[in-house]
Amino acid sequence: MDLSSAWLLLSAALVLFMTPGLAFFYGGLVKAKSVVSMMMLSFGAMGLVAVLWVLYGFNMSFVDGSKGDWIPEIVGDAFSDFGLADTAKAAFGGGGELTLAGVIFGATFAIITVALVSGAIADRARFFPWMVFAGLFATLVYFPVAAWVFAFTVDDKGVPTFTGWVGQLSTHLDIADKFTIDYAGGTAVHINAGAAALALALVLGKRVNFSRELNKPHNVPLVLIGAAILWFGWFGFNGGAALATGTPGTNGSAGLIYVNTLVAPAAALLGWILVEHFKNGKATAVGAASGIVAGLVAITPACANLSPHWAIVLGLLAGGVCAIAIEFKYKLGFDDSLDVVGIHLVGGLIGTLFLGFFAIGTGLFTGGGNLEQLVLQAIPAFAIGLYSFIVAYILGTIIDKTIGFRVKADEEAAGIDSVLHGEEGYALN
Repeated sequence: MDLSSAWLLLSAALVLFMTPGLAFFYGGLVKAKSVVSMMMLSFGAMGLVAVLWVLYGFNMSFVDGSKGDWIPEIVGDAFSDFGLADTAKAAFGGGGELTLAGVIFGATFAIITVALVSGAIADRARFFPWMVFAGLFATLVYFPVAAWVFAFTVDDKGVPTFTGWVGQLSTHLDIADKFTIDYAGGTAVHINAGAAALALALVLGKRVNFSRELNKPHNVPLVLIGAAILWFGWFGFNGGAALATGTPGTNGSAGLIYVNTLVAPAAALLGWILVEHFKNGKATAVGAASGIVAGLVAITPACANLSPHWAIVLGLLAGGVCAIAIEFKYKLGFDDSLDVVGIHLVGGLIGTLFLGFFAIGTGLFTGGGNLEQLVLQAIPAFAIGLYSFIVAYILGTIIDKTIGFRVKADEEAAGIDSVLHGEEGYALN
């Protein structure tokens, strides 16, 4: 086994572990009688999206836009190697190992992106309509977006070139020596999931008795365990692509990536609890955990392209701003149950746009002294967010109007674990 394959496989295992971590994080935040339902939304996504990725999603995530056409190939051929039959034959014959390592690494990104969306519909979503949405969203949104952001080809010298329209954006805009930077998925994962979460929150409406006072986490230790697992797995999430040394717009330094993945969420934790302290007089454990996740989200696109001191600034900014942003759901009247919008959409936008100002060698204040890098960051961020929101809203509305997406009000008030799954999170006999 070559080093690149081993690194990807190890990283994929870390990233896969993040989705159970997300289930713990989300599960602790909901009511005690909804914890099983909440966690099953993440585990259901693991099962379904993993299968769809291997069957056709991986094929859809590769496009060839390297010719610089203004109307690029939007999505790959889903049936070009259905079920990876040809790739498996190559591996059985001694080749294709790195490709298969890339398959599982990419699968873990697809899984957690879909699972993240579920946090916006906690306590009130039916399981099988969610599974229908998850499959359609993965197929129509995540797989194409992965092609736009992550698709690449490798030349004879082993140098990769991004081939999706996001990777080719600098060519289209005739911007020399700069590229859109999204090292690990600020646009494809977090902005994508956050925008879809907003759409579903609007489709399903508010929970019964929706208010700040009544919607309290039922298990704070579970939230902290989930945050710890997420931080652990995030080193694979950000560091997995470090084998791609020479990738345009990055430096492939695993050391720098790991340092930034440590200090950004650490600073975001501090930024979040400082806001809590000055606002409410108390720093909470849930706030600390949420700050960690906000910092991880923000550093995701920027982990290979910021000096550590700027990563600390990014973390402080993301933690403070996201702590304020989550309050807007009460002011604007939408029920983003577990703050996917306030953390992932807002944090993803902060991290992606921050590179326009402070990316090593190309940012406004750290490089060329112009706004070109910011333009390259802003266009994909807002385009992907808008695309995800529109498609998710349409899918959610169709599902809700046909088979019904939401449980009945009396079932929701009583707790949905026993209704949907015939189980209880805490059976005290």
